[in-house]
Amino acid sequence: MEKEKIKILIADDHAVVREGLRKLLDEQPDMTVVGEATDGLVTVKKVKSLAPDVALIDIQMPNLNGLEAVNLIKESVPDTQVVLLSMHKKDAYVHQALTAGAFGYVLKASPTSDVLEAIRTVHRGEYFLSSKINSKLISTFLKSRTEKPAVSGYDLLSEREQQVFRLLVEGKSSSEIADILCISPKTVEKHRANTMKKLDIHNMVEMVKYAIKIGIIGPELWEE
Repeated sequence: MEKEKIKILIADDHAVVREGLRKLLDEQPDMTVVGEATDGLVTVKKVKSLAPDVALIDIQMPNLNGLEAVNLIKESVPDTQVVLLSMHKKDAYVHQALTAGAFGYVLKASPTSDVLEAIRTVHRGEYFLSSKINSKLISTFLKSRTEKPAVSGYDLLSEREQQVFRLLVEGKSSSEIADILCISPKTVEKHRANTMKKLDIHNMVEMVKYAIKIGIIGPELWEE
């Protein structure tokens, strides 16, 4: 009986990158590309409809960045494993990716063999980092998950409030957040008000500073 192939979704806003990845993956006897996406929002929608085994996602994309896409994917399609592609190898960026729910983190400067190994590794339910990244980050991350964290204001937010918070600090408008989360703009504004009250934050500048302080976003993360 022929072994079932790994179903993969490719998400990148550059056509030449998608074409190159599709050619590479379709040449593999154990892989098949089931779809492509050009921005983060479309990526989430396609993962929901196609339910691929692995989503290969560029961390820097229009409409919704790769990290937030991972958050939404893991909430709605937890069986889909995610490999993020990034130019950044700093520990803080990798930790944010793992925290978001990604199992793989591949540097764009890595050889194509890293992409293939990452897909096969995360499909087995194991973590994969490019060789140029400190491998100890995985054990550090797993240890931090088992230790009881100190309760912060962010931890006291509801899941929906945390989603709205993350999208707000990424610069999304209330109407954009409403579309992404499939809720009304009025509900977004309610969550925004509740979040700011709980965190004792009074404007967006304070909100962004707070997000950087607790590691939700990095000050240089989106400068690719």
